[in-house]
Amino acid sequence: MPQATASTIDEYILQFPAAVQDILRKLRQVISEAAPDAEERMSYQMPTFYLHGNLVHFAAYKNHIGFYPAPSGIEAFRDELAIYKGAKGSVQFPLHEPIPYALIKEIVLFRVEENMGRKTSDRK
Repeated sequence: MPQATASTIDEYILQFPAAVQDILRKLRQVISEAAPDAEERMSYQMPTFYLHGNLVHFAAYKNHIGFYPAPSGIEAFRDELAIYKGAKGSVQFPLHEPIPYALIKEIVLFRVEENMGRKTSDRK
């Protein structure tokens, strides 16, 4: 879907149709609220939140939103995510179904805790 390489999350979002932009903005807001200290970046040509390492990535595709909370985030919420297509470190939320923002928030909170634990262990 995106034609050009975006250098910011705002540029990335603006490449999509209005309805998809609304979803991406809401997703960004949910992640920002769950991880207020995370830095926004573009990584792997996807919007990325970084907090002592990659926290989560997301991306829009023709028929779904890809959400990438690392394999640990997928594994920790395996039961809740079972209804969606996915892989070891990703899940696909179909655009024609409601996006599970509350679940995404919980996954982000889990990843924040996980990455903050990494920060603590790095200091030892």
